Amino acid sequence: MLKKIIVSVVLPILLFCWCKKSTAGGSQEEGGKEMGIKISSAVFENNGLIPAKYTCDGDDISPPLRWEAVPAGAKSIAVICDDPDAPMGTFVHWVLFNLPADTRGLAEKIPADKTLANGAKQGTSDFGSIGYGGPCPPSGTHRYLFKIYALDKEVDLPAGANKRQLVKAMEGHILDEGQVIGKYKRQ
Repeated sequence: MLKKIIVSVVLPILLFCWCKKSTAGGSQEEGGKEMGIKISSAVFENNGLIPAKYTCDGDDISPPLRWEAVPAGAKSIAVICDDPDAPMGTFVHWVLFNLPADTRGLAEKIPADKTLANGAKQGTSDFGSIGYGGPCPPSGTHRYLFKIYALDKEVDLPAGANKRQLVKAMEGHILDEGQVIGKYKRQ
């Protein structure tokens, strides 16, 4: 029991501290943490509401994203979207990695293919499926963190990898990061 508590409480704290330490300085703030990559969406503002079209109440398609200020040494980009307000702990909605480093955005409705045309790979969400799974909170308003990571290498993982595997593979290779937060409450 004590081991489970340590793994479920202490490990995420250590990982959070490590991630804070591994990022370079920048301009976008998240709770006091500086991030250099600026990420945004044309369909919602930071801390704004995500339109129903991009949720389980609509078409359940990925929203368009744009980013800038990726470090020159980046070799690939990873994107993770998760919900830290889920009742059972953080719920992962999207895992995408090995985007070419010169990619500066994603169009809406990224197909749920394991490997995309540009060579990027999609992982498995906590819905148990490949690709994006939109917000679908059981109650209340939840936050959805769309996080981008510039990496100094391509990640050596197969398509279908989960967030935990991706985070482990990114350890020590994050050059910079950024995030935009969208919110959603079911009607």
